[in-house]
Amino acid sequence: MKAAKKLPLTDECHHWRKIGEVPWDLQKYWQQRHTIFSYYNEGVYMTHDAWYGVTPEPVANQIAWELPKTVSDDKTVIIDLFAGVGANAIAFALSERWERVIAIEKDPSTLACAQHNAELYGVSEYITWINGDNFEYMKLLNSSPSSLEDAIKVDVDKTVLFGSPPWGGPGYSTDEIFDLSTMEPYNLATMHEAYRSMDHALFLPRTSDLRQIAQLAPKGTKIEVVQYCVEGASKAMVAYIPGAIQPGGQTTAVDPKETENT
Repeated sequence: MKAAKKLPLTDECHHWRKIGEVPWDLQKYWQQRHTIFSYYNEGVYMTHDAWYGVTPEPVANQIAWELPKTVSDDKTVIIDLFAGVGANAIAFALSERWERVIAIEKDPSTLACAQHNAELYGVSEYITWINGDNFEYMKLLNSSPSSLEDAIKVDVDKTVLFGSPPWGGPGYSTDEIFDLSTMEPYNLATMHEAYRSMDHALFLPRTSDLRQIAQLAPKGTKIEVVQYCVEGASKAMVAYIPGAIQPGGQTTAVDPKETENT
């Protein structure tokens, strides 16, 4: 697996200037375009599906400010596992908190949008891009790091993970309590199994079942869960989850019956 070069924008990448150009199912999201990206008029590009899952800029900036408070000062690398069109990676880079920002995106067109948008915000050169599957990356990082290009190798003891996965479309919003075991295409158990060894933050639907999140806490630790709002309306929650494997290789077992949670 290697770092991605600059990818060209494709026919799946769009910058709509008039509502008449926007598909009907995206028009309500397009109306919020300046909240999603304050630089939208400068030429932000997005794919169709990205409108459903992109983190609004005020929320991305707040997360970038708060996430460092949940980890130790020796953490110097952050990996955006589901980079999308770049909102969170851009915010992490703008924060100047991290020595390295790595952004992983599976879809080439979506990654092309992210790279383009990062250029608009003046931070593309500070982000290492990977066009690939983050689960495959994590597997290689943990079992065969020598197979990774030097540009994307990290010291796991100094690295934090951030994941804003797809939620399976807007249908989740109709659930009073969202069952994270049914989230598509990646449920909570799948993600936590891949990320549990390292400190990680997961960006989840605002109605997510807190009991399911609580079960992820390593023994004797707390999970901090924060609701993020824009103009008084909750957009999502972020669960800040300590890693089960601490620096030096010490493993902390997960026992749901003995955890403390918030």
